[in-house]
Amino acid sequence: MRTSDFDYDLPADRIAQHPVEPRDSARLLVDRGTTGIEHRHVRDLDTLLREGDLLVVNDTRVIPARLGLHRESGGRVEVLLLEPIDDSSGRTWQALVRPGGRLRAGELLYDDSERSILQFVGRSSADDTFVVEFATTGDPLALIDEVGEMPLPPYITERSAEAERYQTVYARRAASAAAPTAGLHFTPDLLARIEQRGIPVVRVELVVGLDTFKPVSVEDPTEHRMHSEWYSVDQSVLTAASEARRVVAVGTTAVRSLESAATTRIRQGRTDLFIRRGYEWKVVDLMMTNFHLPRTTLLMMIDAFVGGRWRDIYSAALRDDYRFLSFGDAMLLDRHAPS
Repeated sequence: MRTSDFDYDLPADRIAQHPVEPRDSARLLVDRGTTGIEHRHVRDLDTLLREGDLLVVNDTRVIPARLGLHRESGGRVEVLLLEPIDDSSGRTWQALVRPGGRLRAGELLYDDSERSILQFVGRSSADDTFVVEFATTGDPLALIDEVGEMPLPPYITERSAEAERYQTVYARRAASAAAPTAGLHFTPDLLARIEQRGIPVVRVELVVGLDTFKPVSVEDPTEHRMHSEWYSVDQSVLTAASEARRVVAVGTTAVRSLESAATTRIRQGRTDLFIRRGYEWKVVDLMMTNFHLPRTTLLMMIDAFVGGRWRDIYSAALRDDYRFLSFGDAMLLDRHAPS
């Protein structure tokens, strides 16, 4: 297995710049294995699920983690907060900083009203990241809400959507630096119809962090370092999953939470689980997910789930004008479909 095995041509005009409305009007490519592909919409999901299914969502909430600041000299600095570091007060954070290599330890960073917001501490132990500390008093999350912007991926260049559109309708604890994007397609009505059919909807948490932004830069994927992310899976969810006929995970983050808990037998903690070809699946039967960038760990997870037919699925999606990436359409993959 080589990283180049997970390359494909993604034209720029296929990258969705805006979400569709309503949320569940997004298209849904349904994987039927060798029997073909079915083209539906997310609003049809309740009819595609069966009695005995369990739907699992990641209810993390995105923080407005992108801070546009400047140095005392006036030079602009962009800070993307990733997660707090061993600090119950939430004042010290791991972050991506541009241009981090030019900053001095102890240097203050200011907002446009000349308030000192962050102090630059230095490099962190993780590759390509830095440590920053809030320089003001008060609740850090409240200050982030005040001065931060939603951390839309760099391939979304048109910032027209309202901030709440980058949250799932079931989001709870503010913690993530990116949205679990497959969940952006759900509406309260769709969730209600699913539950009315007797299909439970349960929640896990995975705090989306650095690996969302970090590409695979080595040709041998086994040499790629997965940074850990916080996850939590309640015992009741694991019990329900063991009793379900099929476990349907919404998004790769819900998949990673469930499989991490089953693999490590630890329900809450940090996971660096890299799901790739050869992984032995323990929980998830179906995965609803968006279309992913080439040469990423997320695409390698898809390959581990459905094998080489991911190429046929992606080719069909490109041919039939599906919209790709965070604000794009979705697919429903079945690892038990005939191959």
